[in-house]
Amino acid sequence: MDFITNSLSETKKLAKRFLKENPGISLVGLVGGLGSGKTAFVKGIAEALGIKKNITSPTFVIEKSYPIKGRNLVHIDAYRLAAREDLEAIGFDELVSDPKNLIFIEWPERVFSQFPAEMMIIKFEYLDENRRKISW
Repeated sequence: MDFITNSLSETKKLAKRFLKENPGISLVGLVGGLGSGKTAFVKGIAEALGIKKNITSPTFVIEKSYPIKGRNLVHIDAYRLAAREDLEAIGFDELVSDPKNLIFIEWPERVFSQFPAEMMIIKFEYLDENRRKISW
């Protein structure tokens, strides 16, 4: 499905819709260029889950985790990583094996030559200053 959002608030609203339509999802790859809306989408997911903290891209720390009602929202930014092995430093295999984790990975193509079968992919495209194309 393809969607066009015209603002940050529309991107967040679409994220909430995604979460509602995919309640059993646990691993999501966010593919798209810089400024295409990936972090904004995760902000919308966090809001939908009731997380009050300010969500920022974990580019320099690689991974941030936010506890939510018996679960964890895990936000990973793989932009600075070069291979699947680099995820081992943050305990990725343990994160994925824990059913309490809802994991969103920005730039998954940097660490996976082939996406894991259980990973749902969302594609982001920058159209102009306000508009984004988001597909899943």
